[in-house]
Amino acid sequence: MSQVPCYTIINSPDLEVPNEMQLKQDLEKGDTNHKIETLKKVIKLLLNGERYPGLIMTIIRFVLPVQDHTIKKLLLIFWEIVPKTSGDGKLLQEMILVCDAYRKDLQHPNEFLRGSTLRFLCKLKEPELLEPLMPAIRACLDHRHSYVRRNAVLAIFTIYKNFDWLVPDGPELIANFLDTQQDMSCKRNAFLMLLHADQERALNYLASCIDQVHSFGDILQLVIVELIYKVCHANPAERSRFIRCIYNLLNSSSNAVRYESAGTLITLSLAPTAIKAAASCYIELIVKESDNNVKLIVLDRLIAMKENENMEKVMQDLVMDVLRVLAAPDIEVRRKALALAMDLVYSRNIGEMVLVLKKEVAKTHNVEHEDTGKYRQLLVRTLHTCSIKFPDVAATVIPVLVEFLSDTNELAAADVLIFIREAIQKFPALSGLIIEHLIEAFPQIKSSKIHRAAVWILGEYVEGPQIIEVIDAIQQTLGDVPMVEAEQRRLSGDPTEEQSQQQGYPAGVSGNGSSSTTTSTTNAINKVTSDGTYATQSAYSLAPVAKVEKRPPLRQYLMDGDFFIGAALSATLTKLALRYVELQPDSSAQNRLTTRVMLIMSSILHLGKSGFPSKPITNDDTDRIFICLRTLSERTPEAVSVFMHYCREALGKMLDAQHDEDQRVLKEKQRATAKVQPDDPVLFAQLSNGRDNQLGENVFESSLNQALAGTKTAQLSDISSPNNKLNKVTQLTGFSDPVYAEAYVNVNQYDIVLDVLIVNQTNDTLQNCTLELATLGDLKLVERPHPVVLAPHDFCNIKANVKVSSTENGIIFGNIVYDTALNTNVVVLNTIHIDIMDYIIPASCTDTEFRQMWQDFEWENKVTVNTSFTDLHEYLRHLLKSTNMKCLTPEKALSGQCGFMAANMYAKSIFGENALANLSIEKPVDDPDSKVTGHIRIRAKSQGMALSLGDKISSSQKQSVQAA
Repeated sequence: MSQVPCYTIINSPDLEVPNEMQLKQDLEKGDTNHKIETLKKVIKLLLNGERYPGLIMTIIRFVLPVQDHTIKKLLLIFWEIVPKTSGDGKLLQEMILVCDAYRKDLQHPNEFLRGSTLRFLCKLKEPELLEPLMPAIRACLDHRHSYVRRNAVLAIFTIYKNFDWLVPDGPELIANFLDTQQDMSCKRNAFLMLLHADQERALNYLASCIDQVHSFGDILQLVIVELIYKVCHANPAERSRFIRCIYNLLNSSSNAVRYESAGTLITLSLAPTAIKAAASCYIELIVKESDNNVKLIVLDRLIAMKENENMEKVMQDLVMDVLRVLAAPDIEVRRKALALAMDLVYSRNIGEMVLVLKKEVAKTHNVEHEDTGKYRQLLVRTLHTCSIKFPDVAATVIPVLVEFLSDTNELAAADVLIFIREAIQKFPALSGLIIEHLIEAFPQIKSSKIHRAAVWILGEYVEGPQIIEVIDAIQQTLGDVPMVEAEQRRLSGDPTEEQSQQQGYPAGVSGNGSSSTTTSTTNAINKVTSDGTYATQSAYSLAPVAKVEKRPPLRQYLMDGDFFIGAALSATLTKLALRYVELQPDSSAQNRLTTRVMLIMSSILHLGKSGFPSKPITNDDTDRIFICLRTLSERTPEAVSVFMHYCREALGKMLDAQHDEDQRVLKEKQRATAKVQPDDPVLFAQLSNGRDNQLGENVFESSLNQALAGTKTAQLSDISSPNNKLNKVTQLTGFSDPVYAEAYVNVNQYDIVLDVLIVNQTNDTLQNCTLELATLGDLKLVERPHPVVLAPHDFCNIKANVKVSSTENGIIFGNIVYDTALNTNVVVLNTIHIDIMDYIIPASCTDTEFRQMWQDFEWENKVTVNTSFTDLHEYLRHLLKSTNMKCLTPEKALSGQCGFMAANMYAKSIFGENALANLSIEKPVDDPDSKVTGHIRIRAKSQGMALSLGDKISSSQKQSVQAA
């Protein structure tokens, strides 16, 4: 069974096996429809391993002469799969009759029958059958219909490839055929044969018509591109001969041809004009192609080009073209395009790029789409990076970004504040401009979190006369002070101070100052009835209507129980008051401002204890406000220095650490790029480590290897290296078992391939030797392996596919069943544990994204640290190695010994799932031999991910303890 070629698998679990006599009767005496159904049944039975040698003659006599097209098609499948040789390997006598039928079909007037028979002949592997048909196949090259001619070319191609002595003049025959053809599909097939069978003739043909290539059909152009690539890769001296042809094909009407031509061009030439032409072609394809998958694939090619230093310099001039891709609606396409543009931009074109990004920002204001918020956030981050990388444009970017503070998308507004905080620290010259815009936007902010961060920035960086302006802005967004009395007046229905002064807020602000004056609810109101008479209506005759009170934004946060903003506000007011005291020599002015500020703080405290807010003030916030009040009243030098200097120093250190980390990552990337030196040794394919040769790696070879490996991240060296396979071999049975088995486990993206070696260690022939497998977890066996027959001391390889649907630990178990002359035996296999680490890859994200995911994910797994490690840093390194996670906490933050360590870790699975972990460990500093203790908290969206990762950490800890 294993020697028979399997062309297709048709699963028929409910197919009952009829006897041979019944099938013969149906084929002899049934009508055409009955014969069709019976023939289908016979084909399914043959594919499922049944054998009916007696049916061949019946089919030749009673089915072969029928002229029905459906039967003709089914017969082609039947003759393809039926065994054509006897047990001793000789061709069956009956096949001579079948061969005659083939010959008649090849001379049939119907072009469909001729063409389909020619396609069928491509699959025949018996030269005895093909030899008498050669004259008829050659004759089909001159048929009037292109369908017959192109299939005749394919038939001659496969016959020449398998049995070249049957058609020794094949290349010459096809070359002459190619010169006379007009149909593109025929020319394509003929050229394809010459490409593989006789490259010299293919090149001669291409040289003769190289100026007409742009007028050929796309199917032929694709084969021409392939030929040029292969020839130039094998013989680089030929490049100058064909590179003009590739340039012409960049303007082809077919997108597929343009894509392939651009890819070929940059592998053949690194001239600036070639790189620019290829990159421009890729950008045009992205802009014009509607399919998002195509856009992403071509963008990946552009990003790969950018990784090459020589290409990057040329591509820098194409930044504005790359930004045209932002017209695409898909957020992933936009993200990649912005990242690419950011990597390519330099000082000469940064101004133009900022103008384009500002236009994109303007476009997002009036468009509400599900991805608009994410896109705004992307634009903010890109403009942020532009400003930090090129400080000259910061002044034009800041006014645009400050508009985002009033945005409903909190993430975009938070990103703006992160940018403003960094810009004001790094560019002191811009602080006046930033503060001015921030004060202007302050009343329009809609989120407590954003207000809190804005208040901190204002408190830290405002100086001089702007101090009074900021305090006024804060009081305006806070409302009447004291707040408890104002709320009591509001509750009793008396006009508040704001209402009596008709104090209004800008549009969009949730303030209580409306332009209309409020009248007492007891006043009578005159109404005009339908007949024109006046009617008086009083409050006593009206049902009370619940009125939604509108308060200033900061007051509303406090009323909702968010007193953290109150604590932040108190710290800011304290800083402003202390700074004002330093600047203002007049003691009465100092006291006036200080008391004003202290009144606001005490009012927040009073409101928190009053019962008006939905939640009372917390003890932490109370203590913080008390510290601020005490600092203002006593003004001790230690407390003043904390408020005045230490906060800004801490921010500076954090930004420096971030910068150092970014520089370290950049250096690592640069170090990773392999340089080819003049004295590098000669590379042998069998010993290759995957490095590029003169024209780069052969893309056809690499794509084939990638298909074999199953994942895009697999390196050529990983696939070709035999050591890699040996590391993944699992022994399934013992050496003393009658059947020895071991499996090579290859984990691809969504499936696992088990390559099982089975060795018969006995002197008996093992019949029906079957590998029976079962799975636990989110694994599913795709198909049951076929039984095999093993001769004494023989061996065979059996492959089994297992589908994976989620990131969880899985187990594959089973046994081997075989029959001997006496009885049936079973050998139980060792279990194969599918490790979750095969699916997890390290990844990175920003602190904001980490906190957001930590908040959103509902599954948490807490693992207690139980280890023999005595060093905190060693334990962290061991944990990162065993879990495939990446540490997000910078190295500087972890350096030093304080007896405590906290670190955040992040990883992604190949299924797109996120895994977060927080490590909190400690050990006594004075006891160097004490063990590390603490906890690891894991969070994930799915329960399986959190549990599996926890199990992996626990098992790695046990191994380290046992090793100790």
